[in-house]
Amino acid sequence: MTRTQWVILVISGLSAGTAAVGCTPGGVGDPCIPEDEYSLTFSGFGYAEANVESRSFQCETRVCIANHFQGRVSCPYGQTQDVITNIDNSPPGRCHVPAAPDLITAPVAPQAMDRRAENTVYCSCRCEGADKSAKYCSCPSGYSCLPLVPDLGLGQSQLAGKYCLKNGTEFTGNIGGNLCNTATKSCPTDTVSNAAMNP
Repeated sequence: MTRTQWVILVISGLSAGTAAVGCTPGGVGDPCIPEDEYSLTFSGFGYAEANVESRSFQCETRVCIANHFQGRVSCPYGQTQDVITNIDNSPPGRCHVPAAPDLITAPVAPQAMDRRAENTVYCSCRCEGADKSAKYCSCPSGYSCLPLVPDLGLGQSQLAGKYCLKNGTEFTGNIGGNLCNTATKSCPTDTVSNAAMNP
């Protein structure tokens, strides 16, 4: 299966927008795990990025977004290089490929507590864009049509525009200082279907 994804660095915060006219799709807000997380060497997303996977077979909308999310959905506490090289360390302390025993071989940053996966990584849809001939969706209750991917003229205009984002999850430019911590078990395991995660 081939899936298309595009990652872009977004410098400024998001501002409110209006929903475009269209059908409200089912599946907006459903959890998803981006394709990159099935790679053993993927170290995770950076909070400065907005990621759109436009052919996600996990989503009814076919769009899985990571809205300024840090780390991996499937590994909330991340892992350091020391953990990777410590041969006495074994699962469940290590990061895994989702729903598989294969261990991730790269360091992974922990998720930020105020931008956990359940609030920033989920199925969405494009609700507004520059292409007037394209079909856009209307956002369901609890979601707003907000800018996510600017059109920088790099040949990715089919992904540029506004997407349905969970209310209250606008990115303000930083993630704060609170990260998921294994010692305090500050981040209970996300409820993503069939995901193998570190405890």
